[in-house]
Amino acid sequence: MSAGTIARYATGSLGTGGFATLPGLVLTYYLTDSLGVAALAAGAVITIAKVWDVIIDPVIGALSDRDLARHSSRRRLMLIGACALPVLFSLTFAVPPALGPVAAGIWVLLAFTLTATAFSLFQVPYIALPAELTPRYDERTRLLTWRVVVLTLAILLFGAGGPALRRVSDDPVVGYLVMGVVCGVVIGIGMLVSTTVARRSAVAPGAAPVGEKTGIREHYAAGIHALRRSRPFRLLLATFVLQALATGLMLAGAQYVATWVLHSEAAVELLFVALIAPALLAAPGWGVVARRIGKERTFAIASVLFGVAALSILGVLWAPGDWIYVPVGVAGIAYAGMQSLPMAMLPDVISHDERTHGAGRAGEFSGVWTAGETVGFALGATTLSLILALTGYVSRAAGEIVQQPDAAVTGIVVSFSLVPAVLIAASLVTLARYPLRRADIDAS
Repeated sequence: MSAGTIARYATGSLGTGGFATLPGLVLTYYLTDSLGVAALAAGAVITIAKVWDVIIDPVIGALSDRDLARHSSRRRLMLIGACALPVLFSLTFAVPPALGPVAAGIWVLLAFTLTATAFSLFQVPYIALPAELTPRYDERTRLLTWRVVVLTLAILLFGAGGPALRRVSDDPVVGYLVMGVVCGVVIGIGMLVSTTVARRSAVAPGAAPVGEKTGIREHYAAGIHALRRSRPFRLLLATFVLQALATGLMLAGAQYVATWVLHSEAAVELLFVALIAPALLAAPGWGVVARRIGKERTFAIASVLFGVAALSILGVLWAPGDWIYVPVGVAGIAYAGMQSLPMAMLPDVISHDERTHGAGRAGEFSGVWTAGETVGFALGATTLSLILALTGYVSRAAGEIVQQPDAAVTGIVVSFSLVPAVLIAASLVTLARYPLRRADIDAS
């Protein structure tokens, strides 16, 4: 692959990283601490939107395969999603101040559900592309390593820059609107750039089956069949979903840690710098290690490192302070590997399936993969909302001053450290059973 192809594909992660980061970071907080929505209701809003996302992802995957078969490109759905997302993302953070908590929650639910739909139209075909851009084991590692470099840069940009944009005005309503508009446009631009790579897909028309039946049942059946017939896919997906739940939980909890543990809303930007700055440097390093000892072993090392770092953060319960940025930085180093390596392993899984069942079904896998990733991140926000509700977290409207009970602060710390560490430990069980190695891919 040329450097230009790699760069344009990686640029798409400016959009995927932005959308994955900013709503996960600020949306729950926006609902509970600006719109006055109760914590449990805020979790329900996000969960419902994500459930819808899970429902449509397999359908989009099948439609993407049909586009490839008919037009030799997955570009059409990617373009629709990239053009629609900036408008819908802005609307999510444009709730009129006169609305009460109930109406505001409904507004966010509808706008965010439509935004998630636009994102899936882009994301599902985008994830399917690496399996078609190159057949080589190490070349895929190279492609996905640079994608994760851009992804981590996007997380830094949106994780620190999004909350900073929110403070351009003393009026939170204006601040959130500015953040939504600016970030939505940047996300859309990143997505549009990467759609140009889809035009280069070297798959002949008719490579995927185009049957007579095209109903929703057939689309779901295709995704479920891909999951059932591929043991490597099931194990890799289970590992990734557990880790998405862990990182989604930490992402949703970062703003709460900054506000109620570090006692500074602006500290969330420092948390993200501590997380992402090391990851930017570490991503190429994980690629080098993977070429020496294999993706699966390197993935396990990164996961263990992340789990240990997360667990150590539990110490802020007894000694809160700036030392928290050190384990967060270590987690950032590990996070780079946890993102790039499973994404580089997914095309290997697809290739392994193609040897038996034929080419042109990457959309089936990417649709189920995106649904699984969505479930993980959605359950992260939902889990946080449940922990907050159970520990007595007090929601507030913009500008209102409240005092949180000690139990709520403890719940925030536990959700940012102990629970993610347990989830990472569980993910290592499924990863240990993943069967594919370099010889299985390059030998084919």
